[in-house]
Amino acid sequence: MADQPVTVPNIGDAHDVEVVEVLVQAGTRVERDQSLIVLESDKASMEIPAPHAGVVRALSVKVGDKVSEGSVILTLDVHDDRAQPTAATPSAETAPAAAPTVVAPASRADAAQAPAQAPAPRAPTAAGFERGPTRTIPPAPPVVAEAPKPERGALPYASPAIRLFAREIGVDLAQVKGSGESGRITKDDVQRFVKHTLTAAPSAATGGGFALPEAPEIDFSQFGETVIEPLTKIQRVSGRNLHRSWITIPHVTQFDEADITELEEFRKKMRADQPDVKLTLLAFFMKGLVVALEAMPRFNSSLDKSGENLILKRYFHIGVAVDTPNGLMVPVIRDVDIKGLRDLAKELADVSERARARRLGPGDLQGASMTISSLGGIGGTAFTPIINPPEVAVLGISRAAIRPVHRNGAFVPRLICPLSLSYDHRVVDGADAARFTSLLCQVFGDIRQMLL
Repeated sequence: MADQPVTVPNIGDAHDVEVVEVLVQAGTRVERDQSLIVLESDKASMEIPAPHAGVVRALSVKVGDKVSEGSVILTLDVHDDRAQPTAATPSAETAPAAAPTVVAPASRADAAQAPAQAPAPRAPTAAGFERGPTRTIPPAPPVVAEAPKPERGALPYASPAIRLFAREIGVDLAQVKGSGESGRITKDDVQRFVKHTLTAAPSAATGGGFALPEAPEIDFSQFGETVIEPLTKIQRVSGRNLHRSWITIPHVTQFDEADITELEEFRKKMRADQPDVKLTLLAFFMKGLVVALEAMPRFNSSLDKSGENLILKRYFHIGVAVDTPNGLMVPVIRDVDIKGLRDLAKELADVSERARARRLGPGDLQGASMTISSLGGIGGTAFTPIINPPEVAVLGISRAAIRPVHRNGAFVPRLICPLSLSYDHRVVDGADAARFTSLLCQVFGDIRQMLL
């Protein structure tokens, strides 16, 4: 059995995930674990690797397709070591990845459903077409003048660069009218569509209830030079989630300070004993947070959909906010209560590296009991972190500093760490929040409590 289908592996509970990049084409020689396609869900981007080495025989997906676990990506010849990537002629280079020649569809409806197959292209100088991986032109018989233009419902006619630009700013190209040759969509068309959509949007100020007034549109170029920098998809999705959390959850933030002098001394000693393990304070904070969650289980809960019942969790998974070039991500470290400090340190280093490399799956970002957002390595004295639903609290940690503390009639230098606990006031009242941070300070100040 030389030809073997390659399918989408387990990607958590994500379904209909969009293909944003196809990294191989028919004839490409791939090695085991070499990336084949890139998927992008609402929470993360992930690369799907090759399970075996071999030669790509045919692609079953293209940019813009939606796939789920078990969807066929391509067919791989796992025994053919002689085939080389196909790039013999200019026409072959411009053809889509899996490009078997097909006959013209029998109807316009068929043309709208033919994105998975593309014909051999015409000579490059014939019409100057710029076709992306999702552009489909049904092949015309020799006596037919030209292929029909895409109808409504067909994939929009745009280059890969324009598709990427539209995807990054959240524009559905199916709603954009192209002004280029043969209806091709240009960058100006996309920008014009965005401007028209913004100006035509109905004002929320006329609504009732909690409708917010519409922000005025300002032409900042009148004040000087400007540059448009689209947000990444992770930033856009995170922004929507944070906005929803802020306006739907009654946030209150409790501030406190923990004396972590002995904790830091113990950490340095452990690092000296095992220099190969990058043991950071965050691993200790995670263990200490679990001690507090076990003592006050109301913080390890979520409201049900009705908002009238509390779901108490018996597991202890801690989310850790990670700063990445693409935006803030919150991978989840599971079963923190039964893992040692060195194991947590290694897992933290691994998950942080995968987050920055955009290699986290949906399962890596779900199921947290509570989240820690640590800015200690950057700076600041306090901040108000936003709750990550469906959690009911989030712990913010700022930079620790040596401060004079009065003890036994004298001032002594102590390492003080600021804590910021934001909590859902529907679930937690102020007194319990103060008790929770006081308990955290006690646990962080006496490392024996987190090790017992």
